Amino acid sequence: METESEPYVRLASLRQLHQVMADMNTARSLADTLQTVADGVVTALGFELACVNLVRPDSDLVVAAFSGNPAAEALITGRVGSRESWERRLGMGETWGDLVFIPHTEGWILDDDDVPQWYTDGPAPRFEDEWHPSDRLFAPMFTPAAPGSGEPCGELIGVLSVDRPRNGRRPGAWGREALQMYAFQAAIAISNARLRANMQRALVRLERDQQALRASEESFRQAFEYAPSGMAIAEMGGDQHGRILRSNDALCRLLGRPASAMRRYAFSDLVHPEDIGTLLRTSAEGGRAELRLGRRDGTYVWVSLRNSVVADATDGPRFLLTHVEDIEERKRRELQLAHRASHDSLTGLPNSAELRSRLSSRICRCPQSTLPTAVDAMDTAYGDLNGVGHGFDYRPVGAESFDGFDHHVHTTAPEESHDDGTKGLAVLFCDLDGFKSINDRFGHNAGDAVLIEVARRLSRAVRDGDTVARLGGDEFVILADGLGRADAADLAVRLRNEIIQPIRAEGRAVRVGASFGIGWAHCGMTADEVLKSADERMYVEKRSRPKQHRRAG
Repeated sequence: METESEPYVRLASLRQLHQVMADMNTARSLADTLQTVADGVVTALGFELACVNLVRPDSDLVVAAFSGNPAAEALITGRVGSRESWERRLGMGETWGDLVFIPHTEGWILDDDDVPQWYTDGPAPRFEDEWHPSDRLFAPMFTPAAPGSGEPCGELIGVLSVDRPRNGRRPGAWGREALQMYAFQAAIAISNARLRANMQRALVRLERDQQALRASEESFRQAFEYAPSGMAIAEMGGDQHGRILRSNDALCRLLGRPASAMRRYAFSDLVHPEDIGTLLRTSAEGGRAELRLGRRDGTYVWVSLRNSVVADATDGPRFLLTHVEDIEERKRRELQLAHRASHDSLTGLPNSAELRSRLSSRICRCPQSTLPTAVDAMDTAYGDLNGVGHGFDYRPVGAESFDGFDHHVHTTAPEESHDDGTKGLAVLFCDLDGFKSINDRFGHNAGDAVLIEVARRLSRAVRDGDTVARLGGDEFVILADGLGRADAADLAVRLRNEIIQPIRAEGRAVRVGASFGIGWAHCGMTADEVLKSADERMYVEKRSRPKQHRRAG
């Protein structure tokens, strides 16, 4: 009877085993797979207890699933055994193929190691293959070996620990083979479940990252589009460096250009010609500058331009994120303050400080007496330079350093005794004759009107590039470069004739005269020395004319 029923029993077990393996491979999660593995040992392989010990990332093993005894499950699930203790267990006892059996006669030495276990005791076996409560049977689970590696199995991922066969006997050949096969299939199912879990986590992370990226892109888009100041994205590097790829509404409004038109330009096409050099210096990473950009109507607006470098997500092409801030009002105030500091508030002409600054910028401290020595040296080495200009780096014998004027074009004065054709920087000192009497008779408003009109007439009569400044009171100074002595005298006559014409002041016509002194600036002099020389010559000229001729009326 027993021999007749044995095939039937094994067939039923195979059917159960097949169902358990199907359940293992269709479990929804890694946790479900581990529990299905433990339950399958109990339902299909004829053991009362089963424990799945899973290898953790730190290589120790944790009790990940338990089946067959709720009390034991509550006691040891989640507890950890060291890898060292497990390797000791798997290295001792009897090997049944891939299985490891440790009989109770040897297993007593393991009672105090750190591997979690459900320990029970019992009487000595009554026959040779009877199962003792302290017997231990382990089925290591390995990942499949890599193709072509030549290894019988891969990496250890866990150990199945089984106990209490229902028939009370140690497993026979069929039971051992079934457990070994089951452990192999369980390893595959666990590996697949881990892979699915890792993929799911990766997909979750990817989706989370994509959501964060979309949120970041949307935040950037809104910050870019609705920023109160101008912003643009421009190409960086290559032939199209600086070409505008995208501009926000604020920048389009600032420049009066639609976004579609902005894409046809680079910043170099929009910048004021005088600010091209500033723009090129600003194109570097983190560059910042103040310059002028052209509007659609042909005018220019002062902006603060700041560049930042951005790259795409794969660290591919890099772009310039350009922030453009309208500083027209601030620049206007700065220019107004600078103009007030350097110009006369009444006439709008350069004041005394600005006059001295312009004059000092043309002359250096190199004494005029050293210039022939230097020129002779240069004539010898490079030919005749007509006594002008020094585009070479030389230092006259015995002279001190020129403090940065080694390449300076030195200013010289024409000869007094004869006209040698030399052109110099003429300084015409003008003092109005009869102005005090106008102030005394008609008041300061009339005097101010006279000064304003004289300033206008002087500015109108000189060339572009010449300087007309008000030194103070009724004193004016004209700087005119490139004049000979006869040219300077003719200019003084022309200016005097402009000034002596009647001037309308406070409803009446008044007239003033003018005395001019002509001085010459040359290197080696200070600005004050030049002005003093012209002032002295003016007084000489004033005293040389009869008193009745000093005023025009």
